[in-house]
Parts: sequence; structure tokens; C-alpha cells
Amino acid sequence: MQSLFYPVLAFVICLAATPAARLLAAKTGRVAKPRADRWHAKPTAMLGGIAIFAGFLIPVLLLSGFSFSRLFFPAESVFVLRQGGQPAQYAGMVLMLGACCMFIVGLVDDFLRIKPQTKLLGQIMTASLVTYFGFRLNWSGSLTLDTILTIFWVVGITNALNLLDNMDGLCAGVGCVAALSLAVVLAGKNLDVALFALCLAGSLGAFLAYNFNPASIFMGDCGSLVIGFTLSFLGLSYSGSAGPGMPRLAVPLLILMVPIFDTTLVTVIRLLSGRKASTGGRDHTSHRLVLIGMSERKAVLFLYGTAAVSGLAAVFVHRADTLTGPAVVVPVAVSVILMGFYLAQLRIYPEKEFSVLRDRNFTPVLLELTYKRQIGLVLLDFALIAFSYYMAYRLRFSRPELSVYFDVFLRSLPAVIACKLFSYFLLGVYRGVWGFFSFNDIYGYLKASALGSLLSVAVVTFVYRFQDFSKGIFVIDWFIATGFLLGTRGSFRLFSDALKKSTLSGERVLIYGAGRGGEILLRELVNNNRLGLRPEAFVDDDPLKAGKRLTGYTIFGSLKKAEGFIAEKKITGILISFRNANPEKMKELNEFCRSHSLFIKQFTIGLSDVGVID
Repeated sequence: MQSLFYPVLAFVICLAATPAARLLAAKTGRVAKPRADRWHAKPTAMLGGIAIFAGFLIPVLLLSGFSFSRLFFPAESVFVLRQGGQPAQYAGMVLMLGACCMFIVGLVDDFLRIKPQTKLLGQIMTASLVTYFGFRLNWSGSLTLDTILTIFWVVGITNALNLLDNMDGLCAGVGCVAALSLAVVLAGKNLDVALFALCLAGSLGAFLAYNFNPASIFMGDCGSLVIGFTLSFLGLSYSGSAGPGMPRLAVPLLILMVPIFDTTLVTVIRLLSGRKASTGGRDHTSHRLVLIGMSERKAVLFLYGTAAVSGLAAVFVHRADTLTGPAVVVPVAVSVILMGFYLAQLRIYPEKEFSVLRDRNFTPVLLELTYKRQIGLVLLDFALIAFSYYMAYRLRFSRPELSVYFDVFLRSLPAVIACKLFSYFLLGVYRGVWGFFSFNDIYGYLKASALGSLLSVAVVTFVYRFQDFSKGIFVIDWFIATGFLLGTRGSFRLFSDALKKSTLSGERVLIYGAGRGGEILLRELVNNNRLGLRPEAFVDDDPLKAGKRLTGYTIFGSLKKAEGFIAEKKITGILISFRNANPEKMKELNEFCRSHSLFIKQFTIGLSDVGVID
């Protein structure tokens, strides 16, 4: 309990120092003003990073017993570090030395707006200093390669957190979650280094009291660079002390998944769209989540949750054996890839996406990969088929048995992948249109998955005489593979529908009639943005439908009950989705529309056209 004094001290210091930093920003004119490429809508004080740094600096100095003489005179410290040892006190010294360098670089940038290359040079020098004192990722086994990877890691993660500071509370919250995850995985290796992570979490938790939406202060580069450097340093401290195997690589990547994902998504799309990666913009993950319908707070909380899930996955991998780790790493990786695939489709800027790749000799190949997407689906299924088969063995056998049967798994895996992909192709899984998913498709996918499993059993029986194989493996594999096949295609449909709804523009309307005609009309409005109409809800006289939802849209029992909704959503008209309406009902509708200044139109949807009748 005594060790918790330091994180609490960090919290208290930052909580008290943030108002002072806000006052300093106001007096020195360090105020972020709204701009076209920025998200905030009102002038907001900067320099909150001073409070974060102060809250983090003092407890870590106390923990590490900081001494410049012990750091720079190699009688004990540098020699020990170069021999591979990383005592906590020296780790604290190097951490604070690097954090101070990053703080100075960020503070100078906040005041003087230095050039990106100058800021990058300062970051590289700081990362090089870290490697000089013997802290490396230890990923490759080569000292030279690990040194280069470490510099890229420190600079990359530092800039990733800097880029993540694009919405109220986002960088501080995600950094806090990552610090807590690092504290958990480091606690078993070095409690003092884990306390450094808790001190950062305490300081960021206090800062969130002022920075969460609506923020009264921003951290600035002097805060985001310190956070990014500290998290990168703690990540490589874990990697450097971890034994061989998956955790050494996977745990730091999982814990910092959100900033890595955001930076990769933004950088790749900007470069392929002919935009500078270093130029700010409203195209980050958080902005794209708002574009699909989330509020700012929900978008930030969603990313908090994503960071927490990936952090829990990292803790699981840290504690699990090598054979169990993939059971968590692969689903997280696939989920992240799919999320990136979805969000990349949102159009943020007026120029054509991926313009750098257009009008080239390989444009037909690009269209095949992006528009039809079938090659991407084949690669996705390849990975999921392999993972499903692996999971079947992992669920069927305990740890000692799995070691024995793992060779059987490896020998039969190529045959299973080939049989299933052939079955998927044969039964038309790859002939469907992306984003469309019906009950007929479900039936076809079930047949394809069943054929793949039966064909796999036949091939294994023919080649290996089914020796050392278990029938239960193929039953479990069928359930998992089928779930992935249906889940991925269903997610494509859900995202496609959500994307269409969120990007609809035009006059807001109600649809009168929540029957079959209303559903068809809704689909036409959602899929045809040229009509300039945006459906908001249904109205239906059937009392059994009142209060229910049709494809996500609320059904009101009468126009009178929808009056508050009409005013709130600024509805401008009503669309009638059925023919041969009762004359009395039509008279009532017309009177209601006149009294509320609404237009009324009747849509007739035939087999080949959509017409509007006033």
C-alpha cells in the first residue's frame, strides 16, 4: 500500500497544477483557436502538458533516487546497463532524462512552432540516447537491428500519441488506459518500473478532469510527446525483460494498439490520397466515428473501450503460454483490420481517395482489390480458416496433449485450407456483392462451410488414413469457421447500412406506413442519395407497431404522438408509402401538414422506377 503513495501523489500534483497551467496559457497567449483542419469549436488554453509532466516527474524522481552523477559516470550505472541489466533506479533516470528532452522539444514547438523536421530530429536524438544506455526492444536477436527498431519504436509511438491528441480527452484517456495495462504486465517483472506506469496513469487521470469533453485546456505537444515517449519506453522495458516467444512482440503492440492503428490509418490514406502525412486534418479514427453517427463523447469512449480490450488481451498473452497466445492475438488483429477497412471507406475530403494510385497501369488491379474486394475476402478467409482449425485443436486438447498433437495440426493445415477455400469458391461465396447479405446467402454459406469440412475429412482420411486425428476437431472447426464466415459477411452488411444512413443528406422526412411498402421506400431513400430526402422515422396507425422499430427507425403510432419529434428533428415533409389511401385519412394528413408547414408526397415504387406524386 505504501507504493501507491507515488501514483496518488502524481494525481494530486497534476490536479493542482492544471489550473495554474491554464492561467499561464491565457497570460502568454498560448490558446488554440478554431481552424478548418482542427476539431475544437472554441478557443481553448494549451500548455496542459506542463501539469502532466510535473505530476509525473516528481514521483518518478523520488522513486528512482535520481542522480546525474550516477547516470553519467560509468563506474556503476552505464557499465551495468550495457551488460544487459536494467535496475529500476537507472530505468527511472533514463526515463526522466528522455522525458525531459521530449518535454523541451514539445514546449518549444508549442511556443515557437518549429518545423516538423526539427522536431523529428529532437525525437531521434532522444531515442538514440535511450539505446545508448542499453534499453532495446530485443525483438530480433541482432544488437544492430534491435537498436534501429528501438529508435523507430520510440519515435513512432511518440508521434502516434501526438497525432492521437485530436479530440477532447482522447490522448489522455487512451494513454491512461495503456499505462494501467503496462503497469499490470510489468508488475511481475519489476514493481518499481510498474510504479512509473502508475504514476503516468495518475497524472493523466487528474488531467482528464479538465480535458474531457468539453475540455477547458489542451495538453499541447509538451504533453503528448511526453506521454508517447513514456509509453514507448515502458513498452520496450517490458520487451527487453521478457523471455523469448510471442509476448515480447505482441504485448507492447496490443497495449498501444489504438495509437498505432490511428497513425497507420491516417498516414496510409493521406499518402495514397496525395496529401502530406504531417499536415493536420479531421480524418482521424475519432473523426470518422463521429461521421458515422457517434457523438464526440461516444467516439472517445469507444476508443477508450478499444484500448481497454486490447490491453486485457495483452495481459492475457503475457500470462498465457505460446500455444494459447494466438487465440487472442488473431481475433484482435482481424477485428482491427476490419475496422480499418470499414473506416477507410468514409470520404472525408473532396478529392478522390487513393488518387495517387489512380490512372496508372495497375489501376485495373487496384479496382479488383478495392471495388470488388474479392481478393481481400479470399485472404481474410485464408487467415480465418487457419485460425479456426488451430482453435479447434486448442479447445479439443489440454496443454500437454496439444504439444503432442501440434505436429498433426501443422501437417494437415495446408490440406484443410485448400479444401475449404475450394468449397467456398465452388459454392459461390466469392460471387456475392460486398455489403449485401440475405437469408439465401446464409444458406449458401452454411452449405459451403459444411462441404469444406466434409472435403477436409475425406482428404485427411485418404492421405493420413485419419491416424492420430480426432472427429471432434472437425466438428468444432466447422462451428468456428461457419461463425467467422457468417460474422464477417454480416458485419460488412451492418457497416454498409450504417455508413449509408450516417452519410445521408437532404430534407428530413417521416415515412407514413411501416409495412412492406414502407420498408421498400426506406431502402430506396437510403440507397439513393440523389433523391435529397433523409428518413428519420415511421408513422403507422396500427397500434401493435407503435413504439417498435423497423430496421433501426422508430415507429410512431400517430402523427400527433410524433409532433415533438417533428419539432426536434426539424422534419420538413411526410412520404406516403402505400397506394389507395383512405380519403378521410388523406384529408387528415393534409390538414396536419398544412398546420405544421410540412410537404406531403406519395412515392410509388414499381419494378424499374421510383416516381413522386404530389
